[in-house]
This record gives sequence, C-alpha cells and structure tokens, in this order.
Amino acid sequence: MTTTLTTNYLSPAEYLQRVRSSAVYDVATKTLLEFAPAISAKLGNQVFLKREDLQPVFSFKLRGAYAAMSRLTPSELKKGVIAASAGNHAQGVALAAQKLACQATIVVPLTTPEVKQRAILALGAELIRHGDSYDEAYNHSLEIAQQRNLVFIHPYDNPDVIAGQGTIGVELDEQLPADCEAVFVPIGGGGLISGVALALKQLRPGIKVIGVEPEDSDAAYQSLKANKRIKLDKAGIFADGVAVRQVGEETFRIIQTWVDEVIVVSNDAICAAIKDVFEDRRAILEPSGALALAGLKQYAEQTTGKTFAAIASGANVNFDRLRHISERAALGEHSEAILAVRIPERPGSFRQLCECLGDRSITEFNYRMADANQATIFVGFNIKTALEIVQILEKLSTNGFEAHDLSTNELAKTHVRHMVGGRCDTATDERLFHFDFPERPGALSQFLNQLGQNWNISMFHYRNHGADKGRVLCGIQVPPATEKNFDLFLTTLGYDHTDETNNPALRLFL
Repeated sequence: MTTTLTTNYLSPAEYLQRVRSSAVYDVATKTLLEFAPAISAKLGNQVFLKREDLQPVFSFKLRGAYAAMSRLTPSELKKGVIAASAGNHAQGVALAAQKLACQATIVVPLTTPEVKQRAILALGAELIRHGDSYDEAYNHSLEIAQQRNLVFIHPYDNPDVIAGQGTIGVELDEQLPADCEAVFVPIGGGGLISGVALALKQLRPGIKVIGVEPEDSDAAYQSLKANKRIKLDKAGIFADGVAVRQVGEETFRIIQTWVDEVIVVSNDAICAAIKDVFEDRRAILEPSGALALAGLKQYAEQTTGKTFAAIASGANVNFDRLRHISERAALGEHSEAILAVRIPERPGSFRQLCECLGDRSITEFNYRMADANQATIFVGFNIKTALEIVQILEKLSTNGFEAHDLSTNELAKTHVRHMVGGRCDTATDERLFHFDFPERPGALSQFLNQLGQNWNISMFHYRNHGADKGRVLCGIQVPPATEKNFDLFLTTLGYDHTDETNNPALRLFL
C-alpha cells in the first residue's frame, strides 16, 4: 500500500524536470488563460482567469491524479487504486483508472455534492460514502487500502501529484503577459499551489504566487503564522474542494519557501466571486473554484493598473447550492444592506420610510404588526458603497426613526429575513440557539431526534438552501429549575451551537 511521500524530497530542479516530463496531456487539456473584461473594469486592474474548470472532469485535479498513476508499475495497477476526496480528486483518479485500465475505489464524505458523486460513478469507479468530513473519509480509505492491498493515491502530499499540478505553472509562464505581477491560487492540502509555485517561479523569478483560503478552512495561513503545520479542529465545507484540516508535509515545506503570501477570504466574498465570473464569462464555478478570484479581488482593493491572474480551479457545484450563493453574493460584494427600522404605527409612516431610502432598489421588505404603537420593519436594498449605509442611517435618525444595521448579522441574513412575524407572549423562559450540523440526507431528522423530548420547542427555523451546513434557529423553553440539566444536555448533543438569546436581530423581530 502506498499512502504518502517519503522524506526523500526532490530538489526544485528535479521537480521542474518531473513537471516537464509529466504525462498529464494523455487526459488533460492545455486550458485557456482568458482576459476578464468586466472584472477588470470593476477592479481597475487587468485580470486573467486560468480556466481549469474547462478540463474533462471540470477541475484541475486530473492532472495530479494521472501524473501519479501513470508512474505506477503494471503490478501496482493490477492491484487497483483507492483515493479519498471531496469529489474533484476522485474524478481525476477515476478518469485516470479508466484510461489505464485499472480498478478505482473512491471514498467520499457524505457531504460531497451529488454532482461529483454521479460523475465518479459514471467513470466506472466504486464509490464508498463515509463520514461528514474529508478526514473521516481519508482514514476510512486507508483502512480499506490495507484490507484490500490497494495503492493509495494521495490527493496532494505526493511528489508526482504536485508535479502534475505544476504543469499549470508551465502553461501560465507561456500564456501570461510579461507584466503580470501575481498569480492567485486556491489552497486545500497544498498540492496545486506547490506545483504552480515551484514551476512558475523557477521560470519567472519575479512573479508572486499568492495562496487563498476560506476563513473557516485556513490551515495553511495558520501554519505559516505558527511556522509549523497546524491541524484545525474542523474545516468548513462550503468550499468543499479545499475543506482540509491540515496541509501536507511536503506541500507545507514547499509553501514555506516558494509561496509569497497566503490570504483569507469570507464565504460571502467567494459567492461574490462566483457571480463575477458568471457575469463576465457566463460560467458557474464551484466555491473552491472561485476562491482564488475572491483573494485577487481582496488583494487588488488597494491598487490599480496592475495585471493579475487567478486559477479558476473547478466547476463541480450542485445546482441547488446556487440559491445560497445568489443570496450571499450581494452581501459579499457589499451591494446590499439590511436594516431594522422602528417606525410609528400610523398612516404615512411607510411612505416616509421609503422617502428616506430614496430611489434605491428594494430587495426585501418584511413587516408583521405586533404592537399598536410601533412597527419594526426588516428592509433590504441595493447600495453601491458601504458609505451609503452610514448616510441612510443618519437620514433615518434625522427623521425620527430608530434604525439598526444588520448587514453583518449572520442570524439576520440566514434566518430572520425569512421569519419576520412578531413575538409570542406565551413563550416564557425562552432561550434562542443557533445550531450547525452537516448538510446531508437525514441530518435534520437526526438533529430533532437528538434534541430530545424534555424541553418544549417554542420556535424553529431550518431552510435547506444548498449551503455548506444545516443551520437551525431554535427557541427552547427552559424553566429556571431545569437550566443545569439543559446546559449539560447541550454539551452532549454533539452539534456546534451558539446562545443567541440576546442577538439584536432576534430581539427586534422575534
């Protein structure tokens, strides 16, 4: 069984030689480097996209998978291969196995998008679903590899995989304008950025290679800061293609030496980048596929007139996830504001509120009468700059309205905007909690079963909108005499939770 690399590291020159001799073009294509005119105009910089989403499996991952598998001996191929993956590496391994007449077994987390699972099966691989995270799938795949004597194809911590991804760096050297200042690369386990940095920076010593991670899966960023590999307690799975708790041993060694910087972006910023690519190229990237562009946009905020490139690394996204992406894109690009506004419960108040908002496009307007004297309005509207929010708050205050900015309030964006309906006077001893659980079939039923029958649920909101995890807002009546037992119950429940009883969005509306 082959699991990962040895400590016999390759030199940079040896890596470049292995990149140049890689057999990836047996299955991969030399992808386009496309100028993105709309994104460039928006940022005031020239932006190019390396379109790895146009590969046969809609991701760059087939490069590394085939580079590694093409070097296996006939006896190793006869044994068969196994891989653990969130989906894209799996498709690369499955395609390589098909090309090399080898049997492939793939282990994926239960949270892997259906579009990726179907693609794996269509390529003839055996698919095993296990666990809620990549780490659980990875550990299970090692057990199976041992039991069946299969060859394990690591998704990133393997010199041949790294060299296969490095072919992108060679292509970029041939395609990029001479004045390109930096290339932005997504980071999961580090295989892609290691290969690209080793190849590109040897060919163009002056260019920067900048890694990008989501804020809830920033293992490389944390590791560089600590000068050692850090293992995260958990990795967010919205950008499932980079949902790795720890970068590889060899990839971290390369990142430390060859990568100029790693930056971290929010999931909302990723959603905004997906929208940007759609509007510019009419292509729909998966969250990890748009990660590099989100980082480029953040980096370019303080500069103009420069030339940058981002790797559009994949396009394997479930269609139903687009609902969530569309909702959050406006917030990620700071083009929507959300306010709670208290107005007198009298004729003409609505009209006066609308006059304060001016001719801006209203995206949401929620109201339910709950008080004879005062109304609380949940309103969303389009803006062009964050300064507009300050100006509108001042105008509302001048006109006698009490207003609260909820644009960065996570509960307001996830739950309250779908729940505005007034308070319940009979919900005594109520505590409000936000729970997270892995978004997979049966997860909600399992959550409700574990919640138990000892406390009364006074409010409940769950909406399956294709996000990375199930999000529940739950009101629970907890009489003072049962508080200790309830707190003990929460610690054994097994779900991430936050007490939101005093969240201003909830106090204003619910």
